[in-house]
Amino acid sequence: MILGKLFSAFRAQLNKIANIFFESDPIAVMQLEVDQATERLKEGRKGLEMYRGLVESVARQVALGKSNSTQLESQIKAHLKAGNREMAGQLALQLQKTQTELERNQKQLEMHETAYQNNLLKIQKANKDIVKVREKIRQYDAELKMSAAEAEIAQISESFDMNMTTDFGQIEAVIQKQIDTNRGKARVAVDMSSKGIESIKAEEAAEKAMAEDLLSKYEVQLGLKSPETTPVAETKKTLGTVSDQS
Repeated sequence: MILGKLFSAFRAQLNKIANIFFESDPIAVMQLEVDQATERLKEGRKGLEMYRGLVESVARQVALGKSNSTQLESQIKAHLKAGNREMAGQLALQLQKTQTELERNQKQLEMHETAYQNNLLKIQKANKDIVKVREKIRQYDAELKMSAAEAEIAQISESFDMNMTTDFGQIEAVIQKQIDTNRGKARVAVDMSSKGIESIKAEEAAEKAMAEDLLSKYEVQLGLKSPETTPVAETKKTLGTVSDQS
């Protein structure tokens, strides 16, 4: 009784382990079952091929028996016509034996042919079932992978929540702050680069006016221009200078 309990407990543990492996990868378990069934089917097909050889052997014996019976019947008729009854009687006995054997072979052939056809149908059905199961395994495998991907995507979507209370939300806030800081630095740089532009432009304009004044004086000295054509601005500047001196 104790051994029986130990054996039952051992079987229970083995069944538990088997269930763990079964649930961890059911597709692999199904594939293993199909592969094993395929191997058994191959063995069954070899046996069927051997059995078909037996059927062909019996069929050949039946065909030979029919041929011998036909030949013996012809010989019996010929001997009877020739008046050779003794020879015809011996052939008749041989014909009877041949026909008895032919009848037995025909019954065996019918039995073997029926058995062969039944086993052939079973193997064909098993082959179709295996093809269907293989297709179903591929379908289940695809559905399992797709469902796993969907579950993974759902988890990723939850973990990528950009709410401020989540890690990604806080990271996003830090990134936006850095972007704002960088943009602020760039704006300051732009504003600083435009400082002093007006004074530079005013200085350039003054230098240009002085150059024009000097050119006008040189043109008067060289006789290229009369004093009357000197710009009013220049005259005002001259008068202003004279009045200041007086």
